[in-house]
Amino acid sequence: MTRNNIDMTIYQNYLKDTCLLIKELALEAKQQAQEHGSDFSVGYMAGFHRIVSLMQQQAEAFDIPLEEIGLDEIDADEDLV
Repeated sequence: MTRNNIDMTIYQNYLKDTCLLIKELALEAKQQAQEHGSDFSVGYMAGFHRIVSLMQQQAEAFDIPLEEIGLDEIDADEDLV
């Protein structure tokens, strides 16, 4: 493997791991918002809605399949409202 391929693999792994963690945190935020209903918990969930939505939009703009970054099984407009 060349250095460029190794670097690309590192970036791909970083992006996928980060997206999976964001998705996990977002779904936890939704659960907290449903349980507590406080302004803070609802706002916290709304922040994740924006992040997940933006990351999915950017992936589409760069022709990156959502499956490759771990954001394929979440719909911000359905799962985070």
